Amino acid sequence: QVQLVESGGGLVQAGGSLRLSCAASGRTFSSYYMGWFRQAPGKEREFVAAINWSSFRTSYADSVKGRFTISRDNAKNVVYLQMNSLKPEDTAVYYCAADTTTSPMRVGINAADFRSWGQGTQVTVSS
Repeated sequence: QVQLVESGGGLVQAGGSLRLSCAASGRTFSSYYMGWFRQAPGKEREFVAAINWSSFRTSYADSVKGRFTISRDNAKNVVYLQMNSLKPEDTAVYYCAADTTTSPMRVGINAADFRSWGQGTQVTVSS
């Protein structure tokens, strides 16, 4: 499976922006569908955003629609999560996830859809 390393987390005031990056190892990155999840203290891990091979399909949790954007650069083996208009309730550890598929339009929105995970990066939004 692919190795994933997230970066870009930090402390930001409400209304601010952050861009998370997830660097993936391996030469077959373009065959992976990718996702971002988050987990706040005392809560279950929840889906945030997902993207298919070609970036043609994306999916977002209702709580982040219109504020977050997932994208990927297959040439650089990187997936991004641009987070705008951040709210204190966005505070969590954010995880990048990946898995392979032979279906080019596959998008995963459940944690069980992914076999590879990064170590997570902390995002803290102050009010």
